[in-house]
This record gives sequence, structure tokens and C-alpha cells, in this order.
Amino acid sequence: MSTGLLVVLALILSILFGLPLFVIMGSLATICYLTVSDENMMVIIGDIFYAADKEILLAIPLFVLAGQIMTKGSISQRLINVAKSATAGIPGGMGLASILSCAVFAAISGSSPVTLIAIGSLMYPALLQAGYSKKLAMGALSTGGTLGIIIPPSIPMIIFAIMAGVSVVDLFKAGIGPGIVLVIVLCGYMYFASPKNQESKFSSSDFLHHLKKGVLSLMMPMIILGGIYSGFFTATESAAVAVVYAVIVEVFIHREVSPKKLLPVFSETAEMLGMLFLILILAVSLNKFMTLEQLPQQMVDWMSSMISTKLGFLIAVNILLLIVGCFMDIMSAILVLAPILTPMAIHYGIDPIHFGIIMIVNLEIGYLTPPIGINLFVASGIFKEPLTDVIKAVVPFLFVMLLGLAIITAFPQISLFLL
Repeated sequence: MSTGLLVVLALILSILFGLPLFVIMGSLATICYLTVSDENMMVIIGDIFYAADKEILLAIPLFVLAGQIMTKGSISQRLINVAKSATAGIPGGMGLASILSCAVFAAISGSSPVTLIAIGSLMYPALLQAGYSKKLAMGALSTGGTLGIIIPPSIPMIIFAIMAGVSVVDLFKAGIGPGIVLVIVLCGYMYFASPKNQESKFSSSDFLHHLKKGVLSLMMPMIILGGIYSGFFTATESAAVAVVYAVIVEVFIHREVSPKKLLPVFSETAEMLGMLFLILILAVSLNKFMTLEQLPQQMVDWMSSMISTKLGFLIAVNILLLIVGCFMDIMSAILVLAPILTPMAIHYGIDPIHFGIIMIVNLEIGYLTPPIGINLFVASGIFKEPLTDVIKAVVPFLFVMLLGLAIITAFPQISLFLL
């Protein structure tokens, strides 16, 4: 077995055994350069500077900060009110409103746990009051919360773009179609699974009232994504616009967040992202080492000897990523696997942007699978229900998500039609 393959195996095993990722990345990069490569150790310092110098990195803390500000304010409640009034009169309308609220908030926050916390904490008691079972309510909200990483802007998409060397703007564009597909299949399931009692009648005056109060919340994703896709500003600039917009709306217009509350939000965001940045810049160094050792080409040659068709590769990689999603968090999985699997996908004629979407949807499902599924633990905490009950609740939704994954994988045009 080659040195490169041994490095990958050591990396994956270290993560599965629960070692801190920044320790793993730093240690492996150092050992590799000391024992294998002819390069000087100073190369690692240069790699760290190269990684930290990427402008797109600034988008991560800015999008997280915007999401944190909105979670403290009333944007999520206003979005829910618009969705509820729009679906009133439809059997199961409250369930549909839950999925739609998650989808719209996901287009603002870029984070699945933040989406689940913001929407789930408000919609869960409303669903129970409307006659939904605990199981259906928990399953819908836990799954709807995962939309935060596939509907742009998305932090995992930014990480994938950095590690795979693709355009983050193209990934954002590619996420819209798959996001719509997942919303449709989830809403379809909720329509048939929800109680058939008509919870309330549609009122145009009520809808217009909530639309007027929620218009500033609804405009946020339009401004962010419209600015990116029109070329008016970059992904990083859009993240800065999101922060400024969130502060103006929540502090000065809605007045739901006082200036004093902003300081703890800044502090929480800095703590959350300090470790991520350290991991990311060390991962870039390790990735450069694997490229020097021609590991991606070795993996392509090895895979080609075992699988000869594009369909065979897609089936194999989907199975692999679903398994990986059970045991690795999404950031770790992207940092480790994106630089390895993307060249293999290109070899089989798969567009790297489409492959990025496939990878992210697979790992999105990992948010709902034990033992590492983050949304399971978040849901258990905010709903105050045993973890085992949450796991049982999401099982039917896992099959719905797998259907969505199959559609997205089989029809690349869904991801690429805007490019």
C-alpha cells in the first residue's frame, strides 16, 4: 500500500476514534513532511498562510454571525407567520408551513442546527396544538432543519469549494434546484402524513398582514442570493451585507435585539469558528502533501480497476458517503474526502459542481443518522424528548430524503441548469 493511502487510512481512523481534528491534521501534516516528503518543514508555514489568505474564508464567520443575530431576533417568527397564513386552509397546512419555514430560514442562516433551533423551538408546540403527533412533528422539524446546508448560502458549500478547488458561487447556484426538490418531496410526504383536519381557513387579509410584517425577513435571501447571482457582489461581500442587513432589521427596525445583546453574539461566533479555521488551514497543508504524493491519481487508478462505469461509481460513492455520514461530522468528511473523491468523479465524467451537491446531500442525511447525527441531539434538546424517540421519528423521513438524493444524483440538470 502506498504512503498516500496509508495517510488517508490513518486520517479516517483517527477521526472515527474521536481524536480532535485539528490535532490530527497538524500531526499528520508534520509527520508526512518530516518522514516522507523532500519538502522543507517551512512549507507548512507557507501552506497555512496560503489557506488563511483566502478571501472566501471571511464568508464563514459573517454568515454564521448573521444567522446568530437573526436567531436572537424575530425574523424566524415572522417567516413562520407568513408560511402559516399562506398554507392555511390546506389539509396538513401546518406541516407544510414547517417545511417551508425551514427552507426560507435556511436560505438566510446557512446552518442546519441554527435552522432547527430557530424554527423548531417555535413550530413544535404549534404542531402539537394543531393535533400532530410528537413523532410526526419531531421528524418533520428535524429533517426540515437539515435544509440549511443544501439551500444557499451554505457553510459546507464554502468548505467544499475551498477543498475541491471549485467556484463557491457556482455551488450556490447549483444548490437551488436540489433544495427545491428536497422541499417538494418533504412537503409531499407531510401532505399525506399530516392529520386531515383543516386547521384554519385561508384569509387573504391575514396573509397580507403577515406578509407586510415579514417582508423585510423575506427580502434578505433575495438580496443575498440576487446580489451573488447577478454579479453585483461576491459571496464574501454578500455575507457582509447579510450581517449589516440583520443588524439594521433586528436592532433598528424590529428592535428585537438590543445593542448590548450583540457583544455576546460576536463572542459566541468567534469561539465557534476559532477551531474551524485552525482545522481548515491545516487541512489545506495536508491536502497539498497528498497532491505532491499523487494520492488523487492513485485513488482514480485504484477505483478504475474496480469500477468501470459512471453509474457504478455513483452507486458506490453514495453508499460510501451515507456510511461516512453516520460516523463523521460534515466538516470533517468534506475536509478529508472532497480532495480525494472529486478527481475520481471528474475521471468518470461527473461535473465537480454536481458531485459537490451529491456529497453535501449525502452528508446532509448524516445529520439525521446515529451515532453522530447533530440534528438528532439538537432536536432532543429543544423538544425535550429522549434521543431514541427522535431517532424513531426521523426514520420515515430518511426514506423521503433518500428518494430526493436518488433524483438529484440521476438528473444532474437539476443542479446545473443555472450554470
